[in-house]
Amino acid sequence: MIEKIVDIVRSGLSFNGCDAIILGSGLGTFTKYLKKKSILPYSKIPDFPQSTVSGHHGELISGYHGERQVVVAKGRFHYYEGYDISTVVLPVQIFNALGVRNLIITNSSGSITRSNPPGTLMAVKGHFDCTFRNGPDDPELRSNERYHDPSMLSIAKKVAKKIKINLAQGNYCWTLGPSYETAAEIDYFRQLGGNAVGMSTVPEVQEGAKLGMHILVLSVLTNYASGITMSELTHDEVLETANKTGKDFISLLLGIIAQLKPENGIKS
Repeated sequence: MIEKIVDIVRSGLSFNGCDAIILGSGLGTFTKYLKKKSILPYSKIPDFPQSTVSGHHGELISGYHGERQVVVAKGRFHYYEGYDISTVVLPVQIFNALGVRNLIITNSSGSITRSNPPGTLMAVKGHFDCTFRNGPDDPELRSNERYHDPSMLSIAKKVAKKIKINLAQGNYCWTLGPSYETAAEIDYFRQLGGNAVGMSTVPEVQEGAKLGMHILVLSVLTNYASGITMSELTHDEVLETANKTGKDFISLLLGIIAQLKPENGIKS
């Protein structure tokens, strides 16, 4: 099935690059800044799953920033939508088959750290799998270069400094969803060392690591997690804040892409 999908995607997008981006909730406006775009709706790919969550449009898009071609998944799949993990990571497998080596994964997530208010951009330096699918033991922090490439992180920090954007760093906690976490859960994640919480990303990181990709994760902190403030959590708030933060997010992403090597791999 993957070979069939890859053939359709390669033909439909004429992609011949080595960089890919997965866009999180409300972050799809990034693709407006790519040139010479080709768009392939998920609905036009036989046997391809469909994204059902608001803010995820369900398109594969290839385009250029300068001379560098990028392929973008505008709409991801979540475990809570009823998909199994192999479906959730299908875009990563397709990217790998297309020759992608640099994978930038983005998400909208909740801030666990009061000093990182809504609207903050955060580079993820480690993650916790807080789904407890494999047992009741405390989640372990995964922060080595296999999962979170230090050179990619360095590029992100340099670009943020150059364009004068405050880029926080922290650890991301993956939960199953679709309901938001309780205040007690958030307190537990904070004690583990978590700084942000969301319902995606980690399966994609794990798959990209297995395939030997260079991985960078960027989170847009769209709200405070439960218990940090008394505000009610809504998906509309997530989309609204993601939209407001869009200018800085897009500037950061474009700047990072510009710093990648013309060939496979990353700039030292």
